[in-house]
Amino acid sequence: MKLFECQNCGQPLYFENTSCESCGLRLGYLPERELVTALREADGLLRSLAVPAPLYRFCANAQYDVCNWLIASDHPETFCAACRHNRTIPDLSQPENLLHWRRIEFAKHRLFYTLLKLRLPLTTRPEDANGLAFDFVSPSPDGSAPPVTGHAGGLITLNVAEADDIERERQRKSLAEPYRTLLGHFRHEIAHYYWDHLVAGTPALDEFRQLFGDEREDYQEALQCYYQSGPAPDWSDHFVTAYASAHAWEDFAETWAHYFHMVDTLETAAAFGIRLRPQVAKGAGLDAVVDFDPHTADLDRIVDTWLPLTFAVNSINRSMGQPDLYPFVLPPPVIWKLAFVHDRIRAIDAAKADAERNALRAIIAGLKRPVASPPSAKT
Repeated sequence: MKLFECQNCGQPLYFENTSCESCGLRLGYLPERELVTALREADGLLRSLAVPAPLYRFCANAQYDVCNWLIASDHPETFCAACRHNRTIPDLSQPENLLHWRRIEFAKHRLFYTLLKLRLPLTTRPEDANGLAFDFVSPSPDGSAPPVTGHAGGLITLNVAEADDIERERQRKSLAEPYRTLLGHFRHEIAHYYWDHLVAGTPALDEFRQLFGDEREDYQEALQCYYQSGPAPDWSDHFVTAYASAHAWEDFAETWAHYFHMVDTLETAAAFGIRLRPQVAKGAGLDAVVDFDPHTADLDRIVDTWLPLTFAVNSINRSMGQPDLYPFVLPPPVIWKLAFVHDRIRAIDAAKADAERNALRAIIAGLKRPVASPPSAKT
């Protein structure tokens, strides 16, 4: 994530801030500009101090304090680029659900920050029957049949209970997971959506099967086997998490999520100008300068910088008596899988660039085409 500042007073800002703690001005996020901007009222609308010419209004979900994204004043949508994908929101008649929804939206908006930054394709349900949509579902009052977090045909369902820190930690421990967060859920589930768009039915499918396995294996049977027997003893030599070993689809989703962890964290490190120069005899291998945009960098550079950065932040966490911030390792097979994810995402951007170049060539060719002489006037 980038580092933001108030255009009025220079105060550093978080992505989720809705007002500047220094000067008090209201704040909003402009997704097309990738910036948090200070705002002033202008005839019932909002004017950005960063981009003064257009007028804006907030997403309709700003009334619940769950979204700070802006929309052009003349835009036909009432919801922002992230909130228009919501199909079901939590039942707000239950008081605790507003707090849970706020936490969910903070994580979901961070997901969309990266999706937009990587220029990944997005469609809504009105645009496409299998477009991206979210159902945020609360457990029933009696606790029976709790909603299952997952993905099916573009619809991502999230159990609202995951926004409760105690419940999420209980789940993490019961499943022996080293990491479980709302943002992690979103990054994992969105991978299933993009597998359908970037891998299924494409020439990349054969390479996918060589790296991740055959997705045609019975999914429910594979999950049942995993939960009954656990992962193979040598899973860490081949997978980024134990759960990734359950099925090829889950391996892809876990790898995709880790790719998102990497690019977002590296962008944050770059925004703070982080440099690593460990003062130990064999510290040269941990030297790193995070001074590049990971959304456009080669994977070699991403991985070469990621490894020393995670060693550093894990060491800092241990100094505070906290668990490792990044409790994972990346064996060579996982790096090959990360390269696959990286290449599929880059292929989308390359395809868009090719389409734009072809469209430009067509325009230029049309401009160069000789114009027929008008017929002679009859006398």
